[in-house]
Amino acid sequence: MSKHKSSGIIAALATAALSLVAVPEASATAATSATATASSTTAGVAAAALPTGWTTVVSKNSGKCVDAAAAASANGTAVQQYACNGTAAQLWQLQATSGGYYRVNSNLDAAQAWDVTNVSTADSAPIQLWSYSSGNNQQWLPVEEAGGTYHFVNRNSGKCLDVAAASAADGVRLQQYACNGTAAQSFTLGSGGTTPPPAGTPDLGPNVSVFDPSMSASTIQSKLNSVFSQQETNQFGGNRFALLFKPGSYNVDVNVGFYTQVLGLGLSPDNVTINGGVHAEADWFQGNATQNFWRSAENLSVNPSSGTDRWAVSQAAPYRRMHVRGNLQLDDGGWSSGGFISDSKIDGQVRSGSQQQWLSRSSQFGSWSGSNWNMVFAGVTGAPSNSFPNPPFTTVNTVPVVREKPFLYIDQAGAYQVFVPALRTNTQGTTWANGAPAGSSIPLDQFFVAKPGNSAADINAALTQGKNLLFTPGVYHLNDTIRVNRANTVVLGLGLATLVPDNGVTAISVADVDGVKVAGLLIDAGTTNSPVLMQVGPSGSSQNHAANPTSLHDVFFRIGGAGVGKATQSLVVNSSNVIGDHMWLWRADHGSGVGWNTNTAATGLVVNGNDVTMYGLFVEHYQQYQTIWNGNGGRTYFYQNELPYDPPNQAAWMNGATQGYAAYKVGNSVTSHEAWGLGSYAYFNVNPGVVEAHSFEVPNTPGVKFHDMVTVSLGGVGTISHVINNTGGPSNSSTNVANLVSYP
Repeated sequence: MSKHKSSGIIAALATAALSLVAVPEASATAATSATATASSTTAGVAAAALPTGWTTVVSKNSGKCVDAAAAASANGTAVQQYACNGTAAQLWQLQATSGGYYRVNSNLDAAQAWDVTNVSTADSAPIQLWSYSSGNNQQWLPVEEAGGTYHFVNRNSGKCLDVAAASAADGVRLQQYACNGTAAQSFTLGSGGTTPPPAGTPDLGPNVSVFDPSMSASTIQSKLNSVFSQQETNQFGGNRFALLFKPGSYNVDVNVGFYTQVLGLGLSPDNVTINGGVHAEADWFQGNATQNFWRSAENLSVNPSSGTDRWAVSQAAPYRRMHVRGNLQLDDGGWSSGGFISDSKIDGQVRSGSQQQWLSRSSQFGSWSGSNWNMVFAGVTGAPSNSFPNPPFTTVNTVPVVREKPFLYIDQAGAYQVFVPALRTNTQGTTWANGAPAGSSIPLDQFFVAKPGNSAADINAALTQGKNLLFTPGVYHLNDTIRVNRANTVVLGLGLATLVPDNGVTAISVADVDGVKVAGLLIDAGTTNSPVLMQVGPSGSSQNHAANPTSLHDVFFRIGGAGVGKATQSLVVNSSNVIGDHMWLWRADHGSGVGWNTNTAATGLVVNGNDVTMYGLFVEHYQQYQTIWNGNGGRTYFYQNELPYDPPNQAAWMNGATQGYAAYKVGNSVTSHEAWGLGSYAYFNVNPGVVEAHSFEVPNTPGVKFHDMVTVSLGGVGTISHVINNTGGPSNSSTNVANLVSYP
């Protein structure tokens, strides 16, 4: 694992971080929205399941071939159906672009590609040939159907390639039309068509690579390098990847970029050994790891060649079920802004460096070194003693109730299954330290394996049939809510699978039932405001689920950044006993579609259910309350918040007569609530004169208890007057950091 040398500027910033004057985790002034374009090398991933050479495209409805009218290749040539005749006018090449999409080139002139006329999004817009210019209207997503046929979804419109009026006549022009599952939108790929995967290997789509120890190290390394080269700076791109390692040993180096999940397929992390590194670096941002989001490393053992591996990340970058046979470094010489480790064993020392905050849960460490503002340890063997704020360690010896994230694995017979860890209470350490973890396995054939282009109707139909859901990597546009109504349903995403609710719908709703598990998803708000992005339990839910709670694992929310997004509330939890296991709810402060009146979002999290427990809760930049907790018996272990950067003035950010909105509001009627290790930061860079009255607002009652709180004025840009209610503080340009050990 080669490393750059930090510049003098970054080294100085790192020193300043430890002096408690810090840059926010993703300030607009430091933002980058660089997007890498998919290389032809990575296009080869998709080519394993699609023709690599020239192929016919045959209508299932008519049996006729997709054809360039009059064997022409000029701009504007009609794309039609015609009796198959073996000529070059009926030969096409699928060439990968990015995110699973393809351009479809003509054999008559490979520079000419299928194109939706006038970049239209309307039904019945005709298809033509036009010189390829990387337009979204020239890119198509092939979605495999039962029986090996495909429908083609246009990247610009989201509509399907269609034979007008389902005609069987020669010369009928192809068009785009709302996807409807009919034979007029279904096509067979001819010569060079799909090759079935080996027996027992599921089709997980073009953006999943499965490595076997029998493969050469150079072949595996080439694929790893290809994916990373696309994803290193691809912060807001559409590519998603999952890199899966079958049990065995590998001599490779795994550098993990954006939207990349690296996963071992053993039942124990020790079943897959990487002799090298599984690491996240910040070379692309000069050592600054404050924007190293949306990636994960899971279920692997690592023998780092240097003795120390690196996981320099900030939000939404889980490190789960990992065994590091050495040390682990959590920064890259520059800024770093918080992360999450669970169910992991680090034989040596964990070194936090410049990390501003971190949650470690249910793990085992040889030792821990480093601190800044808010380091929380829950159920960690080898954790430092509780000493907040000097140093700011909050240590809770055992975890009261938790279930680890479900994961894909291969059993001893070679079959793919999803393991669902058992519920655990009052525990410390990993699930796998003493052998096989407790839990149950679900064969993959009990899952609907969704691919980009599958509609909400497809997914809901599978749920109604009793299927679980596995989302393969990609971006899914939803015109309706995914409704999870059956108890014990597992919804698992690979490769940061991303759901975009269109037309203001809710992306996912979960009924008030036992034991649903939702894991590994990014929910990205659409351009039309959604009142709620995800809801667990309908309003008024009252059942007790203590014996088998619903749990949410690595579920992330984003409003703006990749484009304009709007949502009033991101997550509403109405059911009782729900477990939240690492979540980042983020109104974007940088990227595309960002502004006080652009990516509008009132509140991140609302909890109305009783006895809800949250581990690793990150909620940032919302325009009113960040978190509202109305249910009794709630518990939070680690809370990280940044207030909105961009209130234009104080008048625009008032809660009645109160200056600003609290980062964490416990409802006035709540009589029992407890929280450990909470941080809230201000960086009012649009108007540094803006003030927040207090970051934590709670009823004054003995049953509501807060432990180890910190507020920070980042670089002195903005003021937080008090830590909680009218107690503690201020954090301002004179005193950046304010700590409070307990309240009341």
